[in-house]
Amino acid sequence: MTTTDPSTTLRMPDAVLWALGIGGGALGLGLGFLVKPLVNWIIDLIGDAPGPLRLAATLPTAWAVPVLAVVGLLAGAWLAAEAKKESLELTVDPAGVRLKQDSAERYLRRDQIDAVFQDRKDLVFLDATTRQLARHKSSDLSKDEIRAAFERFGYPWAGEADPHESEFRKWLDGHPDLDEKTNGLLRARSRALADKQHGAAADLADQLQALGVVLRDRDDTQQYRRIPS
Repeated sequence: MTTTDPSTTLRMPDAVLWALGIGGGALGLGLGFLVKPLVNWIIDLIGDAPGPLRLAATLPTAWAVPVLAVVGLLAGAWLAAEAKKESLELTVDPAGVRLKQDSAERYLRRDQIDAVFQDRKDLVFLDATTRQLARHKSSDLSKDEIRAAFERFGYPWAGEADPHESEFRKWLDGHPDLDEKTNGLLRARSRALADKQHGAAADLADQLQALGVVLRDRDDTQQYRRIPS
């Protein structure tokens, strides 16, 4: 956590990123010593081994160790960069909130926010009509530090459960509680999620919210609630 008056920024700790990079190098180093017996064991077990491992096993140990250590270090650095990109960076100040995740940034003004809370692994913002302003995965950040950041600047912190929890319903395709247009959008979003088309799924969630339906994904299902009219 970085606190500079008048703002607080939370991001994935640098120690985690360093651990990923160094851990990759350490694994590569260990593999350099073990690659030959490992490949022999795999061949004895299933009759073949992956090409890159067979190639590494042909190297003398004096070469295999530094080569695989460098490969592991590069792989660890790539994992660290991906983890940093996917992790939420949250900045809170008296005027608003900046959210940066997956190479996208969003700003919410303080006067837009009527409630902010944790919903399992997500950080959620609602406006005065209960419309969802933003929902971001925040499991890489400390829940206590998130709460402290918002309480420091007097935001309406609502705790670690959705205040509208009881209003959510599991979506069942064709259920008469929803009209055909809404069911159609939910079907399209279900297909987008199955195909890992997260951008399309987010666009469909925006369309559904414009129709007065708030969504969340829970236990591999879509759940919805209506915005009060």
